Amino acid sequence: MTRDQMIAHLRTADAVAREAAAHGHHPFGCILVGPDDRVLMRQGNLGTVRHAETELARRAAEAYEPEFLWQCTLVSTFEPCAMCSGTMYWANIGRLVFGLEETSLLSLTGNHAANPTMSLSSRTVFASGQKQIDVVGPFPEIENELTEPHRNFWKS
Repeated sequence: MTRDQMIAHLRTADAVAREAAAHGHHPFGCILVGPDDRVLMRQGNLGTVRHAETELARRAAEAYEPEFLWQCTLVSTFEPCAMCSGTMYWANIGRLVFGLEETSLLSLTGNHAANPTMSLSSRTVFASGQKQIDVVGPFPEIENELTEPHRNFWKS
């Protein structure tokens, strides 16, 4: 997957995040991209413990064989938290592409009770396991696009 393709997929995940926000959910979104660069699944955030990446990884694990998922990429607007990274690891999804780091999210959410961010990168979570999950991100060139749905959301 080229960098341009990754950015295009991040924009698709951002559209999913904006749709989630339009339905009253936290503005996070992700997609599952197959080895042929085709979008296989989309998922927006559903709640405090029903993060987009966790929901997508669970659905993917039920729909596809682990060998196939190892060839797939989870594309997320923000770096997945420890829970989501762990679920992605167990689902056997072989690559992660994320737009912005968890630390960027903290600067947007502050000490919001519905999103108590953890200072634990997905790379650290994956490095604690036995699989070499490929991680690509962040993408500072589209930071403004990806943060836009968050700017006013966390103030309410």
